[in-house]
Amino acid sequence: MLGVITGFAIILAVIFTGWILARTKIIRSSSERLMFNRVAFYAATPALLFDAVSKADPENFLTPVTLVISIATVLVSVIYGVIFFRQGIAGIGIGAASSSYFNSVNIGLPVSIYVIGDATHVVPIMLLQMMIYTPVILGMLGGGSFFGAVKTGLLSPVVLASFAGFIVAVMGWEVPDPVAEPIALLGGAAIPMVLMSFGASISGAGVLSDVKSRPAVLTATTLKLVGMPLAGFITATLLGLETDLVYACTILCALPTAQNVYNYAATFERGQTISRDTVFITTFASLPVMLIIALLFGR
Repeated sequence: MLGVITGFAIILAVIFTGWILARTKIIRSSSERLMFNRVAFYAATPALLFDAVSKADPENFLTPVTLVISIATVLVSVIYGVIFFRQGIAGIGIGAASSSYFNSVNIGLPVSIYVIGDATHVVPIMLLQMMIYTPVILGMLGGGSFFGAVKTGLLSPVVLASFAGFIVAVMGWEVPDPVAEPIALLGGAAIPMVLMSFGASISGAGVLSDVKSRPAVLTATTLKLVGMPLAGFITATLLGLETDLVYACTILCALPTAQNVYNYAATFERGQTISRDTVFITTFASLPVMLIIALLFGR
C-alpha cells in the first residue's frame, strides 16, 4: 500500500501548496486562480493525454474491467441525474461527473500497480474517459443548442489530443524526440497546475460551507465512494468474471473523483463548488474505503 499512500501524499502536498499561495496572497484573485485551469485545459492537459495515449498498447484498450466500469459509470450518473433533474443540463453534467469520473492517472496508476498488481487496467479506462465521457461532460457544460454542445464536446483540446494519441498508438507510429520531448515536458505541468488551483479555491471558502450545494455534494460523494464500487462489484459478479477481476473492478470504482472534473467546472465556470467539494472529500475518504474493500476480499 506504500505506493498508494505515496500517490495520495503527492496530491495533497500540491493542493496544500496552492492553499498556501492563496493564503499568502501570491494567488490574489479567482481570475488568477482560474488562469491555472485555462492553461491546463487548453495546453498542458492535452499534451499529457497525447503523450500517455500515444504510448499505450492498443491490445489493452478493450478489457472486461473496462466494460464493467463503463456500466457502473453510466448507472451512477443516471442515478444522480434522476435525483437532481432540476439542476439543469450543466448541473447534472458536473454532478454526474463528480459521482463517477474517477482519478485514473496519479492515484489510479499506483492503485493498479500496488493494490491490484496489474497496471494494464488504467490506460484503457483513461482513454475511455477522455474519448467518450469527457465530450459528453464538456458538451453539457457548454450548454446552448444540441449541435453547439456536440461541437464543444468533440472539438475541445483534451478530446482532440486523446483522439490524436489514439491514432498514433493504433497505427504504431513513433513520435520523434524533438516533438515528443516538448510535449512530455508541457504535459508534466498539467496535474500540478490543476491541483494548485484546487488548493487555492478552498482557501476562501470551507468545504461544505455552501448550504445550497451541500445535498448535491453529499449525494455525489456517497455515489462515488459507495454506489460506484457496489455497482462495479455487482456488475462484475453478474458477468461471471473471476475473483481477481471482480476485485479490480471494485477497487478502481472506489477511486476518488478526478481533478479533471474540477478543471472542467472551473474552465467553464459552472458547478465549481460541487466538483471542488466532492474532489476534496473523496480524495481523503477513498483510501479507507479501498482498505475496507481489500480486507473484504482477503487481500
